[in-house]
Amino acid sequence: MVESDGKLKWGEMQSMKYTGRAVQELMRLKPLLSGNFRYVTRDISFGGYDIRKGWRILWVLFPAHMDPEIFDKPEKFQPSRFEGPSKSVPPYTYIPFGAGSRICPGSKFPRIDALLIIHHLVTNYGWTPLIPDEPLIHDPIPYPAKGLPVRLHPMLDRENTA
Repeated sequence: MVESDGKLKWGEMQSMKYTGRAVQELMRLKPLLSGNFRYVTRDISFGGYDIRKGWRILWVLFPAHMDPEIFDKPEKFQPSRFEGPSKSVPPYTYIPFGAGSRICPGSKFPRIDALLIIHHLVTNYGWTPLIPDEPLIHDPIPYPAKGLPVRLHPMLDRENTA
């Protein structure tokens, strides 16, 4: 997997299929942004409310990713929901970085960062949470209440221990 120089290559990152799906699922459950503001371009009614043209509304992302009609058992961490075309989600329903012409131009960077970090942690360290079952705070994005302290344990060099 990792060449002798210890650097992860682009092709190797592309082949990390399950890890990539785990990152997608992580971004579905814990999006980096809680939402975004948009201007209403025409008068509409939604959920019994009249929303006027020109109003600025906050579009909240998290509920869109928790719709049980789109995501089976939405509260469950299930990377397999992103396995392929047979399990694709409808357009504009998985939107951790927006969609269409307003999608974030840097949307690939967090995925690459997450793949690199996961690869490095999994291949080089074991860890133990110092606060089991630590609660999450949502202000405005979810994060561990105590910062998720862990004890890292360097793994032994696998090549020299075989």
